[in-house]
Amino acid sequence: MAPFTGSAPRTEKWRHLRLAVDSGVATVTLSRPGKLNALTFGAYADLRDLLPELARDGGVRALVLGGEGRGFCSGGDVDEIIGATLAMDTGRLLDFNRMTGQVVRALRECPFPVIAAVHGVAAGAGAVLALAADFRVADPTARFAFLFTRVGLSGGDMGAAYLLPRVVGLGHATRLLMLGEPVRAEEAERIGLISQLTEEGGAAAAARSLAHRLAAGPALAHAQTKALLTAELDMPLAAAVELDAATQALLMNSADYAEFHAAFTEKRPPVWRGR
Repeated sequence: MAPFTGSAPRTEKWRHLRLAVDSGVATVTLSRPGKLNALTFGAYADLRDLLPELARDGGVRALVLGGEGRGFCSGGDVDEIIGATLAMDTGRLLDFNRMTGQVVRALRECPFPVIAAVHGVAAGAGAVLALAADFRVADPTARFAFLFTRVGLSGGDMGAAYLLPRVVGLGHATRLLMLGEPVRAEEAERIGLISQLTEEGGAAAAARSLAHRLAAGPALAHAQTKALLTAELDMPLAAAVELDAATQALLMNSADYAEFHAAFTEKRPPVWRGR
């Protein structure tokens, strides 16, 4: 996601989600609480467009993704999406499904860590949004359900068949994607789907705390670590260690690397600049 911009102005107001930025932390809130934050075509499009825009802005160093009300996200809106897709031809359906995949790619490719703050339901596309985050912070009410086969579709939606085995292993991923059964927070933590389990009602605060901790750290190092974690998933070892070497050589020429040495020598905390 290059920082260069063209003629399009920065978006001042997002219609299908809420955005707040504070001290380098962006908080994105899905805000249809009456429908458990079910996603619409517009919500998908806003998420697809928002993440590259935040990346180009350069001021965001971490992002928290959460849901308003009783749950994180119940997936695609049954009336507004499933009903509408029944009337679409194949070309239009391909456009829609590519758009949902672009949201997942944007979450994985944006140069800052993404923390999903999960409470209540994270189902269907909502479960995949959480899966695509770098961290999943959840409270005991959280339950994840990859429901795609239950509506007659492939469980491998939006990159789920790629990401989920890499997070929880092939065996658990097969069970979750084939059967579509809900996984509650305790089991989700046991199989590695949850990064941090909080007290009830504590996911949002814990996610914000983690985001501010990350935002105060070496942003360039975080960005490159995230990029390598994604890029090296399918690389042979020889290619991975060569990419690691090239990345470290670049970072050893960065201001942050020099700052660490200066701070260590002067016995003070480093002041990270993300450069």
